[in-house]
Amino acid sequence: MNKAAVMLSGLLVLLALPVAAQQKDDPKCKDHPFFTRMPNSWIHGCTQKEFDAYAFQLGKGKTERVEGKYWEVTYYPQASVKEKPSELQILRNFENAVLKQGGTVVSTEKSRETFRLTKDGKEAWIEVWAEFTGKYGFKIVEKQAMVQDIVANADAFSSDIRSTGHVAIYGIYFDTAKWDIKPESAQAIGEIAKLLKGDATLKVFVVGHTDSTGGVDSNLKLSQSRAESVVQALVKEHGIAAARLRGFGVGPFAPVASNDTDEGRAKNRRVELVKQ
Repeated sequence: MNKAAVMLSGLLVLLALPVAAQQKDDPKCKDHPFFTRMPNSWIHGCTQKEFDAYAFQLGKGKTERVEGKYWEVTYYPQASVKEKPSELQILRNFENAVLKQGGTVVSTEKSRETFRLTKDGKEAWIEVWAEFTGKYGFKIVEKQAMVQDIVANADAFSSDIRSTGHVAIYGIYFDTAKWDIKPESAQAIGEIAKLLKGDATLKVFVVGHTDSTGGVDSNLKLSQSRAESVVQALVKEHGIAAARLRGFGVGPFAPVASNDTDEGRAKNRRVELVKQ
């Protein structure tokens, strides 16, 4: 076999060797809007939930449980990459990306960091982890209160009013510092109307409550406006006689839970019906 034939034979052998295929992203996953990805990495898996909670590290032995919209994304390096990025390289990339967006570093460990970032008026908590293998990932919780999907019905409202003279209504929603009723409140408003239509003699005070965030005077005004919005919705949308309703706002003066936690503040932001 001549020299040319030998070279051709060797080339054919090389061409026949398997080439490492590029791994493709999990088809149900995508990058989070906050971040791009490290070069030559692919999405191995992800989780997204409309509402969940995660305990973020604040330091040694301290955590902060944050509730809201939850994302988790895990990245692997492509098998063809010979030099994998170090843990520090990955973490520094995320740290710089967070700082450029106005965020802050909350906690730093060898292979894990916690950040807090406010973007588009929403507070987000971020935990990034990295391995020496080039694998990395993050968990993000966009802080928000849960949208209440289950609303007590008119029969439950009636039972509470008969036994205690009042009932707290959860499921009536307003934007922060506003009193326009949000569309997802329709079910709760409808159940109040059903209660009133089922007992033509019942008259109620519609009482607005707030948490302690903000000034007392502004919260009193806000709670009054929200109570009156509910009254107007019952009158205009459900035909309840205005004489049977009267709106009052008591601001933060009748809490049912501590205002020191998100959960407590969410319980304190409510509308109550009080029998006249």
